Amino acid sequence: MTDSQAVHAPPIAETEPCGDLCIRTLAMPADTNQNGDIFGGWLLSQMDVGGGVFASKIAKSRTVTVAIEAMNFRKPVYVGDLVSVHANLVRIGKTSITVHLEAWVLRRKEMQSILVTDGNFTYVAIDEEGHPQAVQRGDPPIPA
Repeated sequence: MTDSQAVHAPPIAETEPCGDLCIRTLAMPADTNQNGDIFGGWLLSQMDVGGGVFASKIAKSRTVTVAIEAMNFRKPVYVGDLVSVHANLVRIGKTSITVHLEAWVLRRKEMQSILVTDGNFTYVAIDEEGHPQAVQRGDPPIPA
């Protein structure tokens, strides 16, 4: 897919990552699809891990993913790209936390990060038995 074909995703005015850095990893050859690009499912899983870290810090408990919406795969990710996932809080419900996640890459020989994927992920706080529990409010999240 060329950049001109990726017209389905709404434009984002941001030119650099913002929000909490949740995870940073290197895209490796084992993560490629049949075309040699990084598999979208791998990228989605990295975003989910990063979002889970962010949501658990806010909830101060375990969290599980219950929904992923508005995923926009804007640009491909290539082997050797440094992938960073950044999170911004969208909403805190009684038991749920919605997080906007952005995946940015730094390509070899590039000086500026590129937004490749973004979407909203919703997590539910759970207790030790796996039952939903209220998100604890009042205290600020624990920094990374």
